Formats: sequence, C-alpha cells, structure tokens
Amino acid sequence: MGALQSYISQSFPPKSRFNVEDIPDLTGRVVIVTGANAGVGKETAKALLAHNAKVYIAGRNKDKVDAAIKELKEQTGHEAIFLKLDLGDLTSVKASAEEFLSKEKELHILFNNAGVMVPPHNQLTAQGYDLQFGTNILGHFHFTTLLLPALLAGTKTSPDQKARVVNTSSMAAYFSSDIDFNAVIDGPPRKRTYISSLYGYSKLGNVLFANEFARRYGEQGIISTSVNPGNLKSDLQRHLSFFENFLLKSILYAPSYGALTQLWAGTSAEGLELNGQFLIPWARRTTRPPTAASNDKLAADLWTWCEEQIAKHA
Repeated sequence: MGALQSYISQSFPPKSRFNVEDIPDLTGRVVIVTGANAGVGKETAKALLAHNAKVYIAGRNKDKVDAAIKELKEQTGHEAIFLKLDLGDLTSVKASAEEFLSKEKELHILFNNAGVMVPPHNQLTAQGYDLQFGTNILGHFHFTTLLLPALLAGTKTSPDQKARVVNTSSMAAYFSSDIDFNAVIDGPPRKRTYISSLYGYSKLGNVLFANEFARRYGEQGIISTSVNPGNLKSDLQRHLSFFENFLLKSILYAPSYGALTQLWAGTSAEGLELNGQFLIPWARRTTRPPTAASNDKLAADLWTWCEEQIAKHA
C-alpha cells in the first residue's frame, strides 16, 4: 500500500515552490551532467548554463551532444563542453574521467542523470553486464568514484564549501525490495529475470549508492542525494510497447518539470541540508522513501560489489 500511495502522490505532484529562476548565480562552478543531449538532462544543462555554470555534457554520441550544445548556446548564450562517456563500457568511463581530470582540478556538481530503461533483453554492456544495471549503476559508480579528487577539491572552492552529487532514480525504486546481483551479469539467472525487474534493481541501486556515498563522504563536504524526477515524456520510453506508452500518456509531464527536483538538490541553499535523502516531484522531500532504501547492509553490499566488478576489469 505504501508504494501505491507514493506512486499516486508522486504521479500527481503539487505545483513546485522551486523554479529555475530561483537558481543562484553559478559563476565559477564546474558541473557535469551525464546524458544531457536530450530530455531531463538537457533541461538541467540549459538551466545551469543560463545561470553561468561551466557545464560538461557527458555522452557517447558526439554528433547528438554537439547538436544539443549548439541549441543550448542559442537558447542561453553559453556554450557547454562535450565530454565523451559511454557508461556501458568501463574502459570508456575511466578514459572520460581521466580526460576531465586533465582539464579541471575541481568539480562542484555532478548530475548522474543518464539512464537506460527496459531495452531488449539481449542488450549488454561491453563487459557483459545487464545494460540497465551496467549503465545506471556500475558505470556511474565508476565515474563518480574516479572523480572523487575533483569533488573533494570542489568543496574547498565552492562558496558554500560543499560539492554535490545528484543521482537520478525513479518511482521504480519503490517496487524492488532487494537486488539479485547474480541476475545483473549475463547468464541463466539474468535470462530468467524480467527486464522490468532488472530496471527496478538499477533504480533502487541509484538510491542505495547515493545513500552509501552520503555516509562515506558527507563529513568531507560532499552532499549526495537521489531523486525521482517524475513521470516524464522522454526518450526513455522508446523501448516500451504501444499499449504501455498509451497507459502512461495521461500522467507524463514535460522534461522541464523533471529537471526541477535535481536542480533543487544540486543548486539551492536547501540542497545543503539534503544529504542522503530521496527527493520527489517537484522539488520536495518525502517521509516515505523506498522501503529498501533504508537497508544499509544492501547499500554496503552494492558498493562492495561495484568495487569488485571494476577490479575484475582493471
């Protein structure tokens, strides 16, 4: 019942009390937004550029990112920077982080926004992980932890002495009570698992990673949050059936709404008090986060599992 109540509440949220006009001047702030060539990420980058942040758009398709950069410059007068990143390939993730660190010493805000939802079941990452879990969790975990030196340096140069990491989850986090780590690697257990269940594992994983990151680095000045951006019209639905898209049509909002919650977490003064919290549409705290989000052991297990997988491919 709790998950259903949360679904209804978060599917029909009240008017936001936070708007992009409330974002402070971000001059001097260095920001990365993964997956910002379209949808919520693009709207997030647009708002950041409009408030004078130095924005890196991290994505794998240079042509698509370049097109987004051109459009965003026309809209804001500021030009974002392309950072090549394929979250489905750990080698690419390492190269991307190294490229960024060769250019910037500090990172003030990291939006782990990119994601994959219910692709064909046979799609895997370069290292043989489920495409959803490998992209949404393992790729972002590797990217974030490699960028730790810049995030920690960012706490010293930010006006509020904080750096922020915002992880985009979804309502699907409410419908998973555990993560089957055997099922997110190519093999018989994965083949027996519904693709929607694998997506749920990854979205719960976003919350657990954010919480564990908050526990490990909160005292060092890094604010880590996870967000449900809302039910949005985006490219994420491209793998859904016609019937599924038809059912969702009446409760989908424009991507600009979805950007509000992560922008609130990443830029507002209130965001400084949100370490380890799960945030909901539009720019709200919740007293009912996903039940499994409070499973500290599972969060620690996820962190250890990610470290072990990365070590295998080092």
